[in-house]
Amino acid sequence: MPSVFVQGRPTASYPPFAPEARRGSVRRVTEVGEGVLHRPCRDVTEFGPDLTALIDDMFRTMYVAEGAGLAANQVGVDLRLFVYDCPDDEGVRHVGHIVNPVLEPLDPAARRLLDEGEGCLSVPGAVMAVPRPDRAVVRGLDKDGAPLLVEGTGYFARCLAHETDHVNGQVYLDRLSGRERKAALRQSADRREEVFARRAANAAAFARDRTADGATGA
Repeated sequence: MPSVFVQGRPTASYPPFAPEARRGSVRRVTEVGEGVLHRPCRDVTEFGPDLTALIDDMFRTMYVAEGAGLAANQVGVDLRLFVYDCPDDEGVRHVGHIVNPVLEPLDPAARRLLDEGEGCLSVPGAVMAVPRPDRAVVRGLDKDGAPLLVEGTGYFARCLAHETDHVNGQVYLDRLSGRERKAALRQSADRREEVFARRAANAAAFARDRTADGATGA
């Protein structure tokens, strides 16, 4: 089996970071409680350089924040779009973006729920067990408007479901009990400064890498 799938298609080789991240800029990650995270996003209807630039910025922001996925409303943009760079449980890497994603309903008899740890860049530092199906199928479009279908299992299925929740105005805290939600918010309050310090260090490292690339003409 190929070790990397890009936009749902097998790829022979791929760099450690998606090329989009080299072109992008870091944006501020929104946090739970901000309105843009808690309402359904608008469909993308315009395809072109602005959308491409947003995707570039989202990839760079995701890597700096050490995420496996990032939705547009997590950088304050009210559009149905997410990017991802996420392994599945077999160690296969999945990289790409999905515009106007829709999570297909699965036959309950053919799915298995996995109750495993889940975090969110918009709830910095918190990790809680969230039940998710072990398989996910998402349909949408690519940045050029071409139809796209991406399937995932295990941890990658969790990522696809988590990010599709975001564009529908849900955060993973919405799937927790009141007590669990409070515990997650306490975790985040305790770890927030540490998380933000790490993000700042990562942003500086990315900037140095891009400067070095420019100096060598790479």
